[in-house]
Amino acid sequence: MSKSVKRVEQAAAEAGLSIEVKRMGESTRTAEEAAAQCDCEVDQIVKSLIFQGNESGNLFLFLISGSQKLDPTRAADICGEPMERADPKKVREFTGFAIGGVSPIGHLNPIRCIADRTLLQFDRIWAAAGAPDAVFAVAPSDLFRAAQAQIADLTAIPA
Repeated sequence: MSKSVKRVEQAAAEAGLSIEVKRMGESTRTAEEAAAQCDCEVDQIVKSLIFQGNESGNLFLFLISGSQKLDPTRAADICGEPMERADPKKVREFTGFAIGGVSPIGHLNPIRCIADRTLLQFDRIWAAAGAPDAVFAVAPSDLFRAAQAQIADLTAIPA
């Protein structure tokens, strides 16, 4: 088992979460791939998106539903600055996870986490567990607590 996956399991245990990491054997790098592997709706997949503040250089973790897109204006309003996608190398160095396997928990360094409210509509959601083929299921409220996530409206309002 990879060090990244072990870190996720340890973070879950420390937060009082009982999770079972599943190694799918095939990629769960995209929300669509993950939903197919997990036999769930794409909306039940948690996308962990890392952005960097344009002014502060700080990294921010956004948790949104698999079919949604982050609204950059809403994200900037919540975080107090405009931002852009973080460089994959910086994400790896700061979080310990490669893009495609970024977990909401178990980061090498503390990171501000903001979770989209729409994920709360599900009893169970699936999140990356530190590797491109590793996932775990959890109640949204439990995940948000473990990730110390601020709950907000992060996605674009449908026209």
